[in-house]
Amino acid sequence: MEKPLSTTNAPTVVELISHGEAVVTDKVGTEADIHDMLRMGKVQQMQRIFNLFPMVSFSIILMASWEIALGASVISIFNGGVAGTLYIYIVCWIGFLAVYSSMAEMGEQQGTDFWRSIPLGIPNCHEMPASNHAKTKQVSEFAPQQYQKILSYFVGWLSTLGWQIAVISTAFQAGVQIQGLLVLNYPDYVFERWHGTLLVIAVVSFGCLFNVFLAKQLPFMEVLFLIFHICGFFCVLIPLLVLGKKSPSKEVWTMFFDGGWDNQGVSTLVGILFGVIPLLGADAAAHMAEELTDASYTLPRAMMYSTLANGGLGLAMMIAYCYVVGDFLKGTLAYSTPTGFGYIQVFFNVTGSHAGASAMCAVVIIVIIFCSTTMMATTSRQLFAFARDRGMPFSSWLAHVNPRFQLPINAIVFSFFFSALLSLINIGSTVAFNIINSVGTVALMLSYMICISCLLWRKLTKQPLLPSKYPPGQGWFGIATNVFALCFLPIVFIFSFFPPYPEPALTLPWMNFAVVIFGNIG
Repeated sequence: MEKPLSTTNAPTVVELISHGEAVVTDKVGTEADIHDMLRMGKVQQMQRIFNLFPMVSFSIILMASWEIALGASVISIFNGGVAGTLYIYIVCWIGFLAVYSSMAEMGEQQGTDFWRSIPLGIPNCHEMPASNHAKTKQVSEFAPQQYQKILSYFVGWLSTLGWQIAVISTAFQAGVQIQGLLVLNYPDYVFERWHGTLLVIAVVSFGCLFNVFLAKQLPFMEVLFLIFHICGFFCVLIPLLVLGKKSPSKEVWTMFFDGGWDNQGVSTLVGILFGVIPLLGADAAAHMAEELTDASYTLPRAMMYSTLANGGLGLAMMIAYCYVVGDFLKGTLAYSTPTGFGYIQVFFNVTGSHAGASAMCAVVIIVIIFCSTTMMATTSRQLFAFARDRGMPFSSWLAHVNPRFQLPINAIVFSFFFSALLSLINIGSTVAFNIINSVGTVALMLSYMICISCLLWRKLTKQPLLPSKYPPGQGWFGIATNVFALCFLPIVFIFSFFPPYPEPALTLPWMNFAVVIFGNIG
């Protein structure tokens, strides 16, 4: 007897297909979405509540480029100067356009998450149907057949590590910037690391609760915060341009600073993380693919639109900021501040008002808090997907989808506890905590390199690819984009291991031990 459709839960793709009812619903999406999930050998378990505009908003808020750039600018100001800050940002923006274009091409051909349908070849792993292996293969299946399983597993772990650390890294920025505001307004306040850690835990707690109980409101809230993100941009930019004392253009665009490396070019490259951190995260849309309607069409466009929009906003903000930040060589640099954040001092210098500076800083901090919340959403989905393919310990628990919420609650809770525990490192040493953040960045860079290398190999060896709806990925332009991305990423990867200062200024606490930690994890 034919099994009836479930009346308690929304029907799955398999149920719909078996009854000849493969139609568009809130859960399964379009016919293309159904086809993609079947081709991957996966069952739809979550509702597709996002479409293009909310997903673009999701990616833009997760990146929060102009807000993150303000806090991260200290990295490049002391390694490259104001001119180095601007040029390195432009280079990174162009580089990430190539990276995300390549990743968008892969996502478009899959219609699902890069790491969601990979046969890992480890015990109890659910292999994809044989028919799916016979034709075009997904993600690491762009790789040579003999390396597919090992690369799948390696890239899955790199992605998991990178995104889990990204949540705590963003929450940490929000927490310590709140402390910076306290210092600005209350000079007697003592900047304690454990205060910052408690604020970090508060931020990730908010993210966890929101992603459990208000997840269905996420598309609406992302659009709402996009409006806030754009309005806040002008609320910060206009006072900087109107009230700030601006440096001459010649100084802004030609004044490089050597942080002690005896080479301005090397010093500027050491500051490359400033340009990387604000532009990370456009590929987050891929991890939300099973909650995205018409994913194969929407996914690449969401990635590229968010990179273009955020990159442009970030560049405009940093140009204005570099005009008012102060002159290094004359000792008026705003980074000599007890707040710990140069941009907070710049806002105060520009406005001459504690209230005005606090309002401008509040815009930045509020967006970063919701950025952390958005990041927890994509991080938990990535963890769920990797666990579903038996790539994690306790995979069955992590891959469980709560039938009431239709969400991977266990993966969300794990991400919260991982972040909360990791934040405790800051109590002992902020330097050690920052090293962990560097490990997350290089993990993501390496995962991008492997994925794009596999895609390029498939093109150059003329292996079959799925029909593409993404024109920039086709022909010689697509190959050139992939090559450029693979030239850019190794530079970021290498300089992510550099310490902020060379000898003799370099002391043990400022050593970058990320290479040791990353090597041991690998």
